[in-house]
Amino acid sequence: MESSINTLRDLLTNPKHTRWIAPLLLVAETILCALIIWKVPYTEIDWETYMIQVKLFLDGERSYLKITGPTGPLVYPALHVYIYTVLYTLTDEGTNILWAQIIFAGLYLFTLALVFACYRRVGAPPWLLVPLVLSKRMHSIYLLRLFNDCWATLGLWAAIYLLQRRRFSEGAFAWGLGVGVKMTLLLAAPAVGAILLQGEGRGEAAFAGLYIVVVHVLLGLPFFGQDADTGLSYIYRSFDLGRQFLYKWTVNWRFVAEETFLSRPFAISLLVVHISLLLFFFQTRWVQPSAPSLLRFVKKWTGDLKEVEEKAISKKISPTFVMDAVLSSVVIGMLCARSLHYQFYAYVAWATPYLLWRSGGNPIFVMVVWGVQEYAWLVYPSTSVSSLLVMLALAIQVMMALFAPPVDHISGPPTEPEELRS
Repeated sequence: MESSINTLRDLLTNPKHTRWIAPLLLVAETILCALIIWKVPYTEIDWETYMIQVKLFLDGERSYLKITGPTGPLVYPALHVYIYTVLYTLTDEGTNILWAQIIFAGLYLFTLALVFACYRRVGAPPWLLVPLVLSKRMHSIYLLRLFNDCWATLGLWAAIYLLQRRRFSEGAFAWGLGVGVKMTLLLAAPAVGAILLQGEGRGEAAFAGLYIVVVHVLLGLPFFGQDADTGLSYIYRSFDLGRQFLYKWTVNWRFVAEETFLSRPFAISLLVVHISLLLFFFQTRWVQPSAPSLLRFVKKWTGDLKEVEEKAISKKISPTFVMDAVLSSVVIGMLCARSLHYQFYAYVAWATPYLLWRSGGNPIFVMVVWGVQEYAWLVYPSTSVSSLLVMLALAIQVMMALFAPPVDHISGPPTEPEELRS
């Protein structure tokens, strides 16, 4: 009996077992996805609008002010349009929903495989993979709603994976493509910038940033080609940082009055909190490979930093540092967001278990907080209680990320197996 318990404990806690447990979970998820597509009715929300907007694009319309659909105007960057143009073609002009669901099931499984790979590289125990496959809301977002957030999430986790493998330019490019689908990924920009600068050095980081800008300009060229107003409408609609959201759809601020939710002071307060948290994380976490404080960091990187120093700093950008920085940056942004909608759960669901575990959370704590968060995102329509729980779960994750043990930048976290550090 004791031997069996020890074996089970080893299976659940020894990181070396994630190598074979992760593929088994993917097989199980493949079966589950097939059952969901077969048995659970598809729910129309934005797919029809996406298809109508694509049809207008294919018919030659280039003004974002005129590309609209049943649920509203086109408000996403150009790569969203191109992806759904391909889907429009593959699904008989959007009418073959089954084929669309199968494509999104493949997208879900591929992204989940990337998430598993990222978790393996930080030495996560096998039990931590379990909540990654249990989310009812995530299956709904991918298989029953076909939201574009699914493609943006692929860009997020592809970026993390590549950055963990020290392929910094490729990681930045993957993140940039994610932004090209939906600007929500701009929430990760502070962390991605800190990783690029310290991982590649000033020259390569600046080139990567410029390259991303050029790629976005190239992606948007069809919408700039007609006249200035068309180009301005593209920029305004797809990267509108001041967009006003409807109170009836908010998941995170239902417990405040609608008048407050729509007010300018409320928006400014959230922005101030967001910037303050980012500065605090820069000061205490994200500049640590280079300097003990943000001021020293700025002085070092604006001064005469020698190549040998840059290389020494680069060695400290470990897989754990990458996960810590990118996921905490995203969760900070989610906590301070003006409004979250249900599909935004795609950006936080797979980050939560890691952030709770990384700070020393035991399985019971991780599963309880994860379960509360999952419940809150399943309540429809949102209530004062559910939105409070959403905010509480996000606040806990930000706090845990702040107080996580320091990263052993050179050798990785204590639980990371030797073969995962290469």
